[in-house]
Amino acid sequence: MDLAWTPEQLELHHRLRGLAADATWQTLADAQVMALHIPREHGGLGHSALTSALALEGLGYGCRDIGLLIAAGAHMWAVALPLARFGTPGQRRTYLPGLAAGRLVGAHAITETESGSDALAMRAVARREGDKYVLTGRKRFITNAPDADVFLVYATLGRQLGFTGVTAFLVERGQAGVRVETEQRKMGLDSCAWGQLVLDECVVDDGMRLGAEKQGSEIFATVMAWERTLLLAPLLGAIERQIEECVDRAGSRRQFGRRIGGFQSVANRIVDMRLRLETSRGLLRAAAWELDRPTPRRARRSSPLPELVKLQVSESAVATFEDAMQIFGGHGYTEDAGIEERLRDALGTRISSGTSDMQRDVVAAKLGLR
Repeated sequence: MDLAWTPEQLELHHRLRGLAADATWQTLADAQVMALHIPREHGGLGHSALTSALALEGLGYGCRDIGLLIAAGAHMWAVALPLARFGTPGQRRTYLPGLAAGRLVGAHAITETESGSDALAMRAVARREGDKYVLTGRKRFITNAPDADVFLVYATLGRQLGFTGVTAFLVERGQAGVRVETEQRKMGLDSCAWGQLVLDECVVDDGMRLGAEKQGSEIFATVMAWERTLLLAPLLGAIERQIEECVDRAGSRRQFGRRIGGFQSVANRIVDMRLRLETSRGLLRAAAWELDRPTPRRARRSSPLPELVKLQVSESAVATFEDAMQIFGGHGYTEDAGIEERLRDALGTRISSGTSDMQRDVVAAKLGLR
């Protein structure tokens, strides 16, 4: 893995690093964040996974809204990427330019009340009628649902088939049989809106099917490999910025006549923060490099790196923001410090795209322990 960054890669990293702390969806769209990995022929920048990882790390340093970055990541890796990989030429022409420009918002609809980590329990059904499908079911905790223009929906062709019958469909907001409902309020990630998607005899043409029938499991596996690798890349930038703030605090705050950075307990916390950052950074870049390689599909699906990245980065973010709160003391517990918001947001990343326990289970299975 060659990490001698090119001038172009570094320029992209530093450009996104310089975005305003209060960036919005439109700010990200104008900076072509959503276009990073989309092919050039469809309005994207065509960057590799590794270049995208470096760019998103810079973005996370500049933009302080973790919820916004998670929303953009779900749009990019769970909707635009599978469209680019599995979509027909017509589907790519119809949706990718808008997704790349941020004019269209994408949402990934697979989770259900009884089918989160247990995808085999999926209840949403796609009933074939001639050259059309009739979709029925309810999806929950769908990131971007309140704002989405296009949903990537998974439904099984028969409940007796389980996950083997799962097929993916593109469903547009506003078509008959589609309804978005509010979801329970979250404790964090406020700018990462979510909702429920209700499909009530929603009819879609077979031209809106993504991939082949029963290919949904393969599409979902591809989404998970990319999302678990890159969704939390911006957190590396947020962690780096938090470390810098802690170093400044340790150098300026005095207690008992000395800077608090001189106390071993404080210094060790900051050292551990840096250790988590460098470990997470190296693991994420290795996983991104692996995604860029022309690896046989079976070998790629057996790699534990995406799940290890998701586990390591999310757990590291929570631990880092907890430590930062301790270093800042009483001020760290105030809203003005901003640490409590980062901590609440980071807690959510241990659940999205699979809980930490599920990541461990998946890695165990890939190591032959299941």
